[in-house]
Amino acid sequence: MPTVNIASHLKDMAQHHPDQLAVMFPASRDGKGQTEYSSFTYKKLDEESDFLAAGLDAIGIGRGVKTVLMVPPSLEFFSLTFALFKVGAVPVLVDPGIGIKNLGKCLKEAEPEAFIGITKAHVARLLFGWAKKSLKQLVTVGHRFGWGGHRLTQVTDIGRLRQSNSARSNEQRKAAETEIDETAAILFTSGSTGVPKGAVYSHGNFAAQVAALKQAFGIEPGEIDLCTFPLFALFAPALGMTAVIPRMDFTKPATVDPREIAEPIARFGINNLFGSPALLNRVGRALKSKHTKDGKEPSSSTEFTPIWTSLRRVLSAGAPVSPAILERFSKYLSADSQIYTPYGATESLPVAVIGSHEILRETRHLTAQGSGTCVGRPVESVEVRIIGITDDPIGDWSDQLCLPRGQIGEIVVNGPMVTQQYYKRPDLTSIAKIRDPVTGRMRHRMGDVGYFDDQGRLWFCGRKSHRVVTAERTYFTEPVEGVFNAHPAVFRTALVGVVRAGNTDPVLCVEREPQHSPNEGPRLSDQKLIAELRALGNRFELTRSIQTFLFHPSFPVDIRHNSKIFREKLAVWATSIIK
Repeated sequence: MPTVNIASHLKDMAQHHPDQLAVMFPASRDGKGQTEYSSFTYKKLDEESDFLAAGLDAIGIGRGVKTVLMVPPSLEFFSLTFALFKVGAVPVLVDPGIGIKNLGKCLKEAEPEAFIGITKAHVARLLFGWAKKSLKQLVTVGHRFGWGGHRLTQVTDIGRLRQSNSARSNEQRKAAETEIDETAAILFTSGSTGVPKGAVYSHGNFAAQVAALKQAFGIEPGEIDLCTFPLFALFAPALGMTAVIPRMDFTKPATVDPREIAEPIARFGINNLFGSPALLNRVGRALKSKHTKDGKEPSSSTEFTPIWTSLRRVLSAGAPVSPAILERFSKYLSADSQIYTPYGATESLPVAVIGSHEILRETRHLTAQGSGTCVGRPVESVEVRIIGITDDPIGDWSDQLCLPRGQIGEIVVNGPMVTQQYYKRPDLTSIAKIRDPVTGRMRHRMGDVGYFDDQGRLWFCGRKSHRVVTAERTYFTEPVEGVFNAHPAVFRTALVGVVRAGNTDPVLCVEREPQHSPNEGPRLSDQKLIAELRALGNRFELTRSIQTFLFHPSFPVDIRHNSKIFREKLAVWATSIIK
């Protein structure tokens, strides 16, 4: 079987571009308030991860060892992650924001044998008993405490590590020759669309993702990436980019200080920016406010610039990006640059891609007429099919499952980046996967509904579990919400079903656009806005019967991207209001 290891990309970059910066992380501020960065070149990152790999291997964290990594974004996070890949260990990555209960459940399920974490993570591990039955090796990053078992203390204290690994520290370490289908990592989903579950990534999955990203976006070696989602930054070595990490709370992109995004873009000539829809919304609004206030331009290079000419592309994922957010942010990009909205999921990414030029020129108008959200054309090497909607497991794949073009159904994907299972969750695997009897590999049911148009573009119509089924018809969230989201006084809407007297009724929850200044004109009353929304809905057959509108101050959203709407929570809220 072919061998591949995602860490081999780091070796290649260290050999051919040793002095190129691999990662830059905000460390402090200078006397003028400007951010100072600590950094690793590719040579340094390769050496550091080699050194740590030797140390980890020496204490028994080697090939196949499932290892929890609870280290915040930092230079240590990058060096440790690549060290784990180099020894063939299996990083277990769980988002701490999913909550203590879910976190404990995920770690118990994963049965990790090793735990690498900062002091705070080890305290929590002891207090809540995380994976206490399976853990054998402990690694402390930061302060030294007697956690018991083997440990590497102060991972940045290279002198201490060298004392215990002097025989191996001077050797260039070769990455483990892992097989293409060998487990590379277990990435737990955020739980925003259900129970958090561990997607099993193979080294082949990672390699296919790298190839797809490079092909889809034309990323070139030497580019500089500003990444607001640290896990995505791990792709930088494979793509030949320098990863600049901004100063922000990565669990709250919706509250980022826009200056922390604007400053590094202007300072380093950022070429690629990855940010959630919530982050683009936050920064775009700040840009608009800054440049329209009194008609003044920024007074220094650290303030917002009128056009970010260095940005070649912006990537935004995690939830559909509204045309309003795209339009607002696009004004600060050069004419040739676009915001791309790759469609995919933890279990398969990327699947399809579309750029802001096509959205703003064409598809936004169809979205406002109830067509759903266009997510573009499938990327090379990915096969996307539409099948009939069912909540039941499907054992084997057959082309007879497929629906004709233009008909809404469930989205199913097939390709080398598609993960094959959830870790130790055969129940969820059977629901989400379909075995292809020809290849023996699994196709993935995205859990989303959509259709293909006559141009071969994929349209997203919402989560399958969010569809509202009434006695008269089935409503899909994206087509319905797209109609009402077009109103300028609306920030976003969410369709939910409320059961009354045994019948399910469609209800539209509405979050209003915030009013930032008196210059924006008088605010519409709730009654006036409802009347206008009803009139808007009456223009289209699919929205004509929606007559109940509820205003919500701020929709509950996911912890990873602050963008996916928790419609299940809104449904409970709407039911309590109506009853």
